[in-house]
Amino acid sequence: MSHSFEKICQLLKEHNYKLTPQRITIIEMFLENRDQHLSAEDVYDLVKQEAPDIGLATVYRTLEMLAQIGVLLKMDFGEGRLRYEFSEGVHHHHHLICVQCGNVSEVEEDLLDLMEAKIEEEEGFTIIDHQVKFFGICKKCQDNNI
Repeated sequence: MSHSFEKICQLLKEHNYKLTPQRITIIEMFLENRDQHLSAEDVYDLVKQEAPDIGLATVYRTLEMLAQIGVLLKMDFGEGRLRYEFSEGVHHHHHLICVQCGNVSEVEEDLLDLMEAKIEEEEGFTIIDHQVKFFGICKKCQDNNI
């Protein structure tokens, strides 16, 4: 499911959450940065520009609520803070995390289709999702170290 503002609002209603001005600002900011893997602090820095009255606690609560209703996925890239991305209903990408600059990029191809099929067939285990993270040094950092 590709998330739109209207679909997110509908999900909030279905789960009996109010659509507050702060939540609207956070949702709109996430939609504008849908290709990013944002932490709560990143979100806070972005929304403060448009709505200086939003507090960090509000951002944390809103992100947690959006994760609970399935709009966002929480990702742990081993840096001591969670990052969030849209839950698009498929798990067909993996993350590349640069240990020098912290950049996170995605590999869109799902490299584990054969392994998943084998596990499901041999173990009778139905896989609903997986997360793969590769840690290394991005091209930009490598070029800067030459």
